[in-house]
Amino acid sequence: MSDWVDGRIPPEEQKPTVGQLVERLSEQATRLVRSEIALAKTELKDKAMHAGVGIGMLVVGAVLVLYGLGFLFAAGMEGLATVMPTWLAALIVGLVLVLVAGGLAFVGVKQLQRGVPPTPTAAVDSIKEDVETIKKGVRS
Repeated sequence: MSDWVDGRIPPEEQKPTVGQLVERLSEQATRLVRSEIALAKTELKDKAMHAGVGIGMLVVGAVLVLYGLGFLFAAGMEGLATVMPTWLAALIVGLVLVLVAGGLAFVGVKQLQRGVPPTPTAAVDSIKEDVETIKKGVRS
């Protein structure tokens, strides 16, 4: 092996044999694979950390939005209570919320039914058709 750090062969040494070259190749390939695996681990760890922080921030933001919506609904109820009894204002705001939630649930169920089962039926049918065409072409 070479005493030089950068892997060059000092001029006074002989040319390496095929065995030495294969040994170097094996060593360098192993080192390369290990360093690539270490890089992948580091990268995944970094991405997981960022994803975890991002998910945490989204959850906190969603909770704050829910509190904010509660205050907005309460403000709407109080605003209506200036022109009608408080119980009627609360009933109106509650009914509007239930109607909106029901509409969203209905649309959501319809969308879910369109997405289930999650198989690419058009692509599967196309592949089956391609296979049949190839079989017919082979028989001819």
